[in-house]
Amino acid sequence: MQDKRIALVTGANQGIGLQIAKDLAAKGIVVLVGSRNLENGKKAASEVGASAHAVQLDVTDQKSIAAAAQRIEAEFGHLDILVNNAGISKIGHPQGPVEEIVRKGKFSTAKLDDIRAIYETNVFGVIAVTQAMLPLLRKGTSQRIVIVSSGVGSLTRTLGEGGEHLRMLFGMYSGSKTALNAVMVGLALDLAPEGIKVNAACPGYTKTALNNFHGTRTVEEGAREAVRLALLGDDGPTGTYSNDEGPLPW
Repeated sequence: MQDKRIALVTGANQGIGLQIAKDLAAKGIVVLVGSRNLENGKKAASEVGASAHAVQLDVTDQKSIAAAAQRIEAEFGHLDILVNNAGISKIGHPQGPVEEIVRKGKFSTAKLDDIRAIYETNVFGVIAVTQAMLPLLRKGTSQRIVIVSSGVGSLTRTLGEGGEHLRMLFGMYSGSKTALNAVMVGLALDLAPEGIKVNAACPGYTKTALNNFHGTRTVEEGAREAVRLALLGDDGPTGTYSNDEGPLPW
């Protein structure tokens, strides 16, 4: 596998993560389908194709992360691309429009344990996985780390003209993506001297389980920017926050 480009996509058993895995595999990349449930990961890997392999990976479980890193080291030897896609937007399985769900996530009223759970996956999980996979990335070439963020994390858009909808939605999920953008910047600054590029992609309002499938974009559209950033050339940027229309304001 030393002559193959290897990508790990977290939360790749469904939604945008699964589509990112499919798109990378279509480019000839060996894709490791990260999934909390291994059986779900195996099913998704079979959809991706022969070059895909399921990896049990719970981004909130340090033992699971360490075991995944050990397996990747033993079976593949290195990583070239890490797509931190795994994320949650709500606690449990509330039904209804996303606006109703988000009202339960306002910082002034949300349960502190729920806020912690969102941040544990969306922020600390990304840090934990990235730290664990860095030794493998350092053995790769043209290394890329992509962080799947969200436009709702933009404070400029939320507080600016035309941001009424974002202000209505702003809560623990939006705040976690704002924090995640800061993590991305920190990683980009830390790793730039090594040539490892780190960028954040906004999928847009994509129809997935995150919003009870109320989104307006397809998973194919939602995966587009993350895939572009995963395949950046060596002259590409680092430390950026963008969607498939261009840069986003912080």
